[in-house]
Amino acid sequence: MTVAVRVGLGPRSYEVLIGRGLVDAAAEHVGPLLKRRRTAIVMDETVDALHGPRLIGALEAGGVAAEAIVVAPGEQTKSFAELERLCGRLLDLELDRSDLVLAFGGGVVGDLAGFAAAIFKRGIGFVQIPTTLLAQVDSSVGGKTAIDAPQGKNLIGAFHQPRLVLADLSMLDTLPDRELRCGYAEVLKYGLLGDPAFFEWLEGAGPAVLAREEGALARAVARSVEMKAEIVAEDEREAGRRALLNLGHTFAHALEAQVGFDEGLKHGEAVGLGCAMAFRFSAFLGQCPAQDAARACQAVAAAGLPSTLAELADGTFSAEALLGRMAQDKKAEGGALTFVLARRLGEAFVAKGVDREAVRGFLIGEGARG
Repeated sequence: MTVAVRVGLGPRSYEVLIGRGLVDAAAEHVGPLLKRRRTAIVMDETVDALHGPRLIGALEAGGVAAEAIVVAPGEQTKSFAELERLCGRLLDLELDRSDLVLAFGGGVVGDLAGFAAAIFKRGIGFVQIPTTLLAQVDSSVGGKTAIDAPQGKNLIGAFHQPRLVLADLSMLDTLPDRELRCGYAEVLKYGLLGDPAFFEWLEGAGPAVLAREEGALARAVARSVEMKAEIVAEDEREAGRRALLNLGHTFAHALEAQVGFDEGLKHGEAVGLGCAMAFRFSAFLGQCPAQDAARACQAVAAAGLPSTLAELADGTFSAEALLGRMAQDKKAEGGALTFVLARRLGEAFVAKGVDREAVRGFLIGEGARG
């Protein structure tokens, strides 16, 4: 069964389709969006080897010519150099603004291809076909596209909504367990920020989701997408409520930047740790009951995700260096730190002007160097 979730943005509204076999029916779903029966597919080497022929074959069987553009896997691909190369390839293919680009992969490919689509000839349409749990429940929905800079993650980018999202659950069959856990961190995030009943369900059903049991996995993806679609429709450009989706991300992005976006700490792992730290920081400030913070941290740990700094390969971080990274965060305003914190499980809020010394004290208590 396929579930359709609508992202309501007026004339730029689109659907997120969730189910199995959507890649095999790609021509049926993408075809109506094409003015001419051709497209370019951006994917990384891993997805190309696993699923590239399946998507290309499905498109060509439906009369859509497809040209593959293959990039290296990993966060390092979200760079100016790769963006330039990708835009050059799109120009070589002589695509025009009536054509579409297909982003076939995880969050890295979606971010890179989406940003290229946003700036190519001042904007070309694109379709997200996410192949990881993290991308299906989070990065493929909402139109955030970006590349990284040495100063931090996702600092160069644009809002550019896709025309369609095809979240094919069969893509998750080949997903490594570590990547599945990374996506599950984002699933947990939705319960933690705004749906206590969903979080409570995950406390019991988490093992089934991580075991890829069809019903549990489908429910986890669908509820996550529903929540994100609702928030994006209300606040597309993160002027208000959408900032709640960054629960844990101020800590996560600082840690990722500090380790140089190394594969030793994947984005989903950083988000899981960041959510645990956000709840502990909320309790540290007296904003959240300690027992709620403990439950949040336990849920992160139970999923096999890091929940403390000591669990990272380089468990020793400088509090000052992390604070410097946080000052570069997109949510920071006028040099003041902004965090998404929690009043209780399922109730997050945006805290602006957070005292730098309070953050420093918390980080030192977490094990960072003074």
